[in-house]
Amino acid sequence: MPTARIYQRPKNAMQSGRARTDAWVLDFAPAEAKQPDPLTGWAGSGDTRDQLRLGFPTQEAAIAYAEREGLAFTVIAAPERKLKLQAYADNFR
Repeated sequence: MPTARIYQRPKNAMQSGRARTDAWVLDFAPAEAKQPDPLTGWAGSGDTRDQLRLGFPTQEAAIAYAEREGLAFTVIAAPERKLKLQAYADNFR
């Protein structure tokens, strides 16, 4: 039985915006380890579920899909957002 992970997309570390961070994602755990290709040396496997990533508007929708399809799943809670409040004047103290 395939195992799925359900999590909320994290904020991009390279940008300050929070676009598309409210969406939930379902992706599958790898079924087999990746091995180097003898010809090119690139890592790969025969598991095609690794390429599949499904997006959902809410966590409940992602869980309902996993239950409807008979997938074993794990919900990874979104980390708590911490606000670092500071004033410009704090730079001169």
